[in-house]
Amino acid sequence: MKALTAIAEKAQQILDEVERAVIGKRAVLEHVLITVLAGGHILFEDLPGLAKTLTAKSFATVLGLEFKRIQFTPDLLPGDITGTYIYERHSGRFELRPGPIFANLILADEINRASPKTQAALLEAMQEFQVTLEGQTLPLPQPFIVMATQNPIEFEGTFPLPEAQLDRFMVRLSLGYPTAEHEQEILRRRRERGQDEPTLHKIVDTQELLAMRQTLETIFVHPDIERYIVELVQATRADGRVLVGSSPRGSLALLKLSRARAALEGRDYVIPDDVKSVAHIALAHRLILQPELWMKRLSERDIISEILERVPVPKVE
Repeated sequence: MKALTAIAEKAQQILDEVERAVIGKRAVLEHVLITVLAGGHILFEDLPGLAKTLTAKSFATVLGLEFKRIQFTPDLLPGDITGTYIYERHSGRFELRPGPIFANLILADEINRASPKTQAALLEAMQEFQVTLEGQTLPLPQPFIVMATQNPIEFEGTFPLPEAQLDRFMVRLSLGYPTAEHEQEILRRRRERGQDEPTLHKIVDTQELLAMRQTLETIFVHPDIERYIVELVQATRADGRVLVGSSPRGSLALLKLSRARAALEGRDYVIPDDVKSVAHIALAHRLILQPELWMKRLSERDIISEILERVPVPKVE
């Protein structure tokens, strides 16, 4: 319990520091942090200019992570991400030139602008935390986190992410526009600091972050809570409006995120509200709706909301 209290205190320090750069988005920043603690990857789907890149860079700084940014474009090749072997004339042999994937936190900017072949270069890295080059398997540094940004799919020049890749993102988040008050606060802080980038300080290092993740494994999850998670995911598959429901990765995401949510509040056990608070961000992007629902303006989030109201909540002592 003492370790979890320390995690809760450290988490608030992390959020306070990141919020010095990303203003008025505390709830989204909490979702980012619990996903990082849960060991997952994040997909930001939003319009340009809403601080997605700033959010990724800020978390990298505050968490003491090595940061690399990859700008995805239609002509980007898989080797531009993973790296390749180059023949060195002075040594007479091929030597590895590692790509930007070899870092702790990768910002895959505008990931859906690249071709499906290039997008697939991330699949092995995101699931197995390794890269295979010329038959040689190379481990990625730990922790390894991908934060990808995606333009709305109706924008020209984009390639929809395949379901297999979407499923590898633990959550899908959206920052959205700031309120008028928060936008004015952004202008005031920019004017007062006299430079574009705010100066943030490191709160934890990689070893501390890995230790925090390990502590989450001690958080108790009652079998009734596990059953509740399974029933929510099963309901997405049984709903007639859903063409493809959530995979078991959705169940695992709910479990991990719920534990991280409990840790942020200093609890050593998960409650149903933890599960409900992360259901939308963990499950919505894993659903494929029946095509006719697009005309009715019904979204995946609407389906999840209805399922949360319909599935009985367990009463755990």
